[in-house]
Amino acid sequence: MRIAPILFMVALAPVLAAAELESKPDPAVFAKFSPVKAPAPTGLLLKPGDRLAIIGDSITEQKLYSRILETYLTACMPDLGITARQYGWGGETAEGFKGRMANDCLRFQPTIATTCYGMNDHRYTTFDPKNGAWYRENQKAIVDAFKQAGARFVLGSPGCVGPKVPWSKASSEDMNLNLCELRNIDLALAAEEGVVFADVFWPMLTLGWKATNSISPDYAIAGKDAVHPGWAGHVVMAAAFLKALGLDGDLGTLTVDLGSNQASAVGGHDVVSFTNGDLTVKSSRYPFCAPPGDLKNDNTLRSGIALSDFNNRFNRFRLVVNQGTAKEYAVTWGGETHSFTAQQLAAGINLVAEFEKTPFDEAFRRVDEAVAKKQAYETKQIKSLFHGEEGAADMEATVALTEKARAPLAAAIASARVPVTHTVKIQPKN
Repeated sequence: MRIAPILFMVALAPVLAAAELESKPDPAVFAKFSPVKAPAPTGLLLKPGDRLAIIGDSITEQKLYSRILETYLTACMPDLGITARQYGWGGETAEGFKGRMANDCLRFQPTIATTCYGMNDHRYTTFDPKNGAWYRENQKAIVDAFKQAGARFVLGSPGCVGPKVPWSKASSEDMNLNLCELRNIDLALAAEEGVVFADVFWPMLTLGWKATNSISPDYAIAGKDAVHPGWAGHVVMAAAFLKALGLDGDLGTLTVDLGSNQASAVGGHDVVSFTNGDLTVKSSRYPFCAPPGDLKNDNTLRSGIALSDFNNRFNRFRLVVNQGTAKEYAVTWGGETHSFTAQQLAAGINLVAEFEKTPFDEAFRRVDEAVAKKQAYETKQIKSLFHGEEGAADMEATVALTEKARAPLAAAIASARVPVTHTVKIQPKN
């Protein structure tokens, strides 16, 4: 029997109180928070040829985590052939998207979707069960619509707020406690509906606390306005969705045997040659490449990558060197040289974590820029044209014309991703 929203909230309270909770990095600091433990991913949710819809409010409309997701799936997982559209809309609630989802999104027949609502839904105040029930009702309507359309679904929680939201009189703790309640509602709804839950809130809140204690008290995981994250916060968000989508982060391995002078490669990489310690490889799969950036700056990709352990979790491009007889080796890749012991190389090193500059940087940049241009047009397509004078006059004609304009932008992404041939030099040190 279907439970009415308010009755559901009443029934949910004792369940949450008895549930296993997420671990707390500091029990005293997070004493008031009760984040129910999220289930572990059960495998890759994506399928070849998926059409991904990335949906949310102004945080999605920033086109940062959405850009990370699309670029990662394009460059790092090319074998899946995923295409994507972003549907961010500033100020939107789940109810707002519910009203436009058929026209703006479902018409393009997505096969999988992610949502990230709750920030505006929580109204920047303390938790109210009636508001929680309203939020749940709208989230459920969205989930049901996508399920009926045959699409797989990732129900993302809201993120967190920073120390002071300029337009709210509530304390940041009260707002985050509210957002934690909405997160728990999302988790319970995902379990009830048989869809996947993405925990954005708890990683953002706890990693933000970690950053202010270990990096800088001014580190703003939720952004300088306490709501809209910079690049670092968006890396944490993207990591939450990559985890929910079931990505394991294995982007290939290069294996060298110095004893037999043989080399092999797996995971989208092919050995071109191996001579005198020089391994040349042709790669159709890229690692995720971030430009140089200050690790203490909350608005750089590299800062977010370091904070979220992104390279170890989602960006492993490994070099394994066996049968090394020297104590130490100089490894050169992408114009940089670093030293590693024979034991380190035998265990395997993650090239993209060890080398700031990579041979993939320029090719990766071209893919990422193409993604950014397409996503920028998608905001214009939906917000300005579908919901502007053109759409009001003739929606179907507007759809057709804007799709013609979008098509070359989408094609440019595919064209930008070309194989990269690169060389790893492995030389013994005297």
